[in-house]
Amino acid sequence: MLKDKITALYCRLSQDDMLDGESNSITNQKSILLRYVQDNGLPNPQFYVDDGVSGTTFERDGFKAMMSDIEAGKVGIVITKDLSRLGRDYLKTGEYIEIIFPDYDVRYIAVNDGVDTFKSENEMMVFRNVFNDFYARDTSKKVRAVLKTKGQSGKPLATIPPYGYKKSENDKYMWVIDEETAPIVRRIYQLCIEGCGPSRIAKILANDKILKPTAYMDLKANGRVTVEKPYRWAQKTIVGILEKAEYLGHTVNFKTHQKSYKVPKPLKIQKKNGSFSRTLTRL
Repeated sequence: MLKDKITALYCRLSQDDMLDGESNSITNQKSILLRYVQDNGLPNPQFYVDDGVSGTTFERDGFKAMMSDIEAGKVGIVITKDLSRLGRDYLKTGEYIEIIFPDYDVRYIAVNDGVDTFKSENEMMVFRNVFNDFYARDTSKKVRAVLKTKGQSGKPLATIPPYGYKKSENDKYMWVIDEETAPIVRRIYQLCIEGCGPSRIAKILANDKILKPTAYMDLKANGRVTVEKPYRWAQKTIVGILEKAEYLGHTVNFKTHQKSYKVPKPLKIQKKNGSFSRTLTRL
């Protein structure tokens, strides 16, 4: 029966793991796992790979594909380079190893950690999972500290500048005025001063065939516009532009936060007086 089943070779690499160099690279993981399969005569090896995905989440395409095959009864063995490749959340990782995999009669092997659920000597596995979780927690803390220092220095942390600005060619942390779109932002403010509401402003821009922000970004990225209704400005887009403190020359960081490094969903932070820093060129 086992000879008919897949030996799943699971590889995972996150952005943080890349700092460790070649030892954790996907290529190195594949080499270790394939050599282990060959040395032990295991059947039907098949790779499942997640490149650039954190171990604190199990919402990974490669992992979900492997689990789909496990649930379909196609997999007999799962092998990873070490326990941290499977995951860095000690609760979920332990649940998969000790509950979910056995429930599907799947043997789990972590090559470098000497873990093999076919054998009984796995007492240290729990502690290794806790250490892996601690590593993720510690890394998250360090990353947050770096971002906090960078944000408090006045450098914008947002990946994409607001409509009307663009990244400087000389410094990726500096935003400069985009002369193509800044006049449109100024026009929106002028129309507002003249008494036009967001809905009216949106209609004026649409009638004048002004590309909406998403269509403009599409044009810059692809050399052509592929979005539907490129001139239909939404009322909420106008409101968002009118409310942005960045157009007054402020850098606004820390708009969101996370409850935990294990909960990636961002939560909005309430605005506070004095939380803006004046570092941008005012539109």
